[in-house]
Amino acid sequence: MKKINTIKNSILVLFIISTSLQFKCLGQNLQHQDSINIKLINAAKEIMSEAGTCALITLDEKNHPMVRVMDPFLPDSDLTVWFGTNPKSRKVSQIKNNPTVTLYYLEKNESGYVVIHGKAELIDDEQEKEKRWKPEWEAFYPNKSEGYLLIKVIPNSMEIISYAHGIIGDPVTWETPIVIFKD
Repeated sequence: MKKINTIKNSILVLFIISTSLQFKCLGQNLQHQDSINIKLINAAKEIMSEAGTCALITLDEKNHPMVRVMDPFLPDSDLTVWFGTNPKSRKVSQIKNNPTVTLYYLEKNESGYVVIHGKAELIDDEQEKEKRWKPEWEAFYPNKSEGYLLIKVIPNSMEIISYAHGIIGDPVTWETPIVIFKD
């Protein structure tokens, strides 16, 4: 009986040690993944800030992708992206119908890119519109209060390739590094 208790205690001790090592390794893996995500996000912010323009891809009523070049504001710290647009544009009706959008930024030296998959929201708040205004848009929006609307894209995930930042895809599948923000 004593021998069985000793074996049970030994198994219990080994289980506790094994479990704590697994949690420690899991914690290290999570910290490592967080470190990688920070590197990817920082590189993405740099590419997005330097790109100047990006492509906004919406889906039309037949779920065909519709692409147009946009003049975005610099990305927020969480990679939320804002645009100004005409409230009567096709992209507005497409976003109302299906808010799933994709943004594509090409790196200045064309050796990489950032893709943001997210949900778009239409914002018609006067304070936000005033805050997110570019003086060079005056000719496009002579009636800013009624003829100007904001599109806010909240990222769900991001893909990035940047040889300049040492960020490359899988050598076999070419799968890009991905950061998941939320499902």
